Amino acid sequence: MSAGSAITGVEPVLDAAGPQATEGLARVERRLREVAAGHGQLLAGHAGATIAAGGKRLRPLLVLLAAGPDPVDVDGAVRAAVAVELVHSATLVHDDVLDAAPLRRGRPTVWAEAGRALATATGDLLFSRAFAELARNEDAEQVRILSAASSALARGELLQRADAWDVAVPLDRYLERCELKTARLFEAACELGARAGAAPSSAAALAVFGRGIGLAFQLLDDVLDVSGPPERTGKPRGTDLLDGTVTLPLIIARDRDPGLAATDLRAVRTPAEAERVCDAVAATGALEEARGRALAIAAEAKGALPDLPADRRRVFGLVADGVVARYA
Repeated sequence: MSAGSAITGVEPVLDAAGPQATEGLARVERRLREVAAGHGQLLAGHAGATIAAGGKRLRPLLVLLAAGPDPVDVDGAVRAAVAVELVHSATLVHDDVLDAAPLRRGRPTVWAEAGRALATATGDLLFSRAFAELARNEDAEQVRILSAASSALARGELLQRADAWDVAVPLDRYLERCELKTARLFEAACELGARAGAAPSSAAALAVFGRGIGLAFQLLDDVLDVSGPPERTGKPRGTDLLDGTVTLPLIIARDRDPGLAATDLRAVRTPAEAERVCDAVAATGALEEARGRALAIAAEAKGALPDLPADRRRVFGLVADGVVARYA
């Protein structure tokens, strides 16, 4: 349940945001490559491959958008964007170790190619470099923001492990996990960007927007895990089920189908068996309800945007629309 996939496409967002955002993302990419290459050939190779597979960079893009077209500290905004993406990449590597996942976005994971020890070290490297990068901004509050989000990620993972295989996980517990594992880093991205921007007073409101978009993102990612198809998601349908992770579609479906409520997830051991459970979940209409909840959260996030110029509000609206479109 890592929400590793990106929004359908960032091109409309970049077109609306202007050349500053495009150049900012290009600078982020260059710096990510530099960071990955600087720590010995073995670790650098795996760190670089992880970063190169990083989707559409939604989280660093949010940092740059929150900073605005004329940030007070352009370099600081780029460094914050790099740090956020490094934390995200680190969590993906560590998730793959915990899940023994062979594929990430259709490519072999570090765990699959190099084993548990080297994959763990790669994730640790990415985490450490994230804070080293952010420390260059010499802003203790920025470090606190990213540290709090990273701690939330770890707490969310611990909750997910504690809840593994329990088909009766309550809805509020699931939503708490999503907040911790995904939404909090989106929130931090917006807050960090706003602090580097010309209007730091908008940080709190933009953080609320980021948190809502992150939650909607995760809910839709969990819907995609059930609906597929694998050629789009880069992983087999029901990967969460095989890991014992109960997500919103199953939570909704178990209340509609007593057979699903009685499912022993430990008995779901093969992709074929997971697909059969996915089909049963889909047959209850749970995917439509889960998607509807995500759409409502995304709409609420758009409504929480601060009083920004119309062109900037449109850009953030396009981000929200892109998150929603990834399910379509």
